[in-house]
Amino acid sequence: MQRTIRKFSLKDIPHAKDRLLGWAQQYETIVWLDSNNYDQNYSSYESILAIDEFTSIKTDYDNAFDKLKEYQSITQDYLFGYISYDVKNATESLSSDNFDGLEFPDLFFFQPQKIIFVKENELEFHYLSMVEDEIDSDYNAIKDHVISSPVRPQDIRVKLRIHKDEYHQKVSKVLEHIHRGDIYEANFCQEFYAENAEIQPLQVYKDLNMISEPPFATFLKMDEHYLLSASPERYLKKEGEKIISQPIKGTAKRLLSPIDDEKIASDLARDQKERSENIMIVDLVRNDLSRTAKKGSVHVEELCKVYSFKQVHQLISTVVSEIERDTHPVDVIKDTFPMGSMTGAPKISAMKIIEDLEETKRGLYSGAVGYFTPEGDFDFNVVIRSILYNEIKKYISFSVGSAITAKSTPEREYEECLLKAKAMKYVLLHSN
Repeated sequence: MQRTIRKFSLKDIPHAKDRLLGWAQQYETIVWLDSNNYDQNYSSYESILAIDEFTSIKTDYDNAFDKLKEYQSITQDYLFGYISYDVKNATESLSSDNFDGLEFPDLFFFQPQKIIFVKENELEFHYLSMVEDEIDSDYNAIKDHVISSPVRPQDIRVKLRIHKDEYHQKVSKVLEHIHRGDIYEANFCQEFYAENAEIQPLQVYKDLNMISEPPFATFLKMDEHYLLSASPERYLKKEGEKIISQPIKGTAKRLLSPIDDEKIASDLARDQKERSENIMIVDLVRNDLSRTAKKGSVHVEELCKVYSFKQVHQLISTVVSEIERDTHPVDVIKDTFPMGSMTGAPKISAMKIIEDLEETKRGLYSGAVGYFTPEGDFDFNVVIRSILYNEIKKYISFSVGSAITAKSTPEREYEECLLKAKAMKYVLLHSN
């Protein structure tokens, strides 16, 4: 479908992004993706705003990938949206029967009437023909948009779904499965939540993003459902016939002293437990990619490289493959979903065990948000370091997890979870 493209020069990018996202709040459907100019391989945008549904698909997990495949094939346009973790049930005999306080649809994509790219010093408008006459007025409204002042927060009481002693017991059960040889690794997650709570989603997102400045930040609004994400992790990207996966496994906190901080990053790079976590998932990703890859094309470009973010150091690996020209993009996603970094290995066994031990349905957490291009390329993040909010139910949720391996101890895994939860908890108590 044809889009009219217009470009406008920009002077102050940070303020322009603030005005752009503030102006967009009038729409019922918003996807905002921000790379924060993070220096990472395969980055293809600074920021993207997609708003105003022309067409959309919203479904539960039943035949979800087949429905998405048909929708993408017919539309052949930009599509923005998400795949929740529970879409795993579409391809395997798995279930998701845990408590769900958020009630997000399992899969949602929409074809935006209006897309605005932030590229270097330009705003680039890509509007469908029926709204192309609104470009000038929208640009002026964005330019003149007044950013409102933050409102002080109400008292939000964050609670744990699994308390410390119970967490230790559950991790011990995961370790029993590992010692029996049922699995090698499992990503076990726990939920923090608040009930009867109201937030200003945009302010919470901005504060969360400011703390972390990750390469895959997301603000998603779909009616009463919000995702406020500071994700550092790419799930999967397609560039022509090249497929890129960048799993994260291995975490160390940042330290104030530059010398100490450099040492802890160096220690992380050599930490055998953290490296083994990462390498197990790399093997899983290689296996997943091989299902659609040309023979012999799967290889590891980076193994256990330390990337530093504002709060933590992470070990990230980059695994790539090549596919045939006629391979459908949705098939590549279907054969790798959900991402190995959020499940464990072997994947099916790990998913069954964590479903049994976790107390909360994951939903959009540990799913993926991203977009398809008209050419069939795509880019999706991993939904972690994220706050999820149902405005009507006044329910707030954020989950964190860690990889349990044979070398894990419940105490250390619990501390890692608290480290990952720190930013989300802070902004909920201090934003709004």
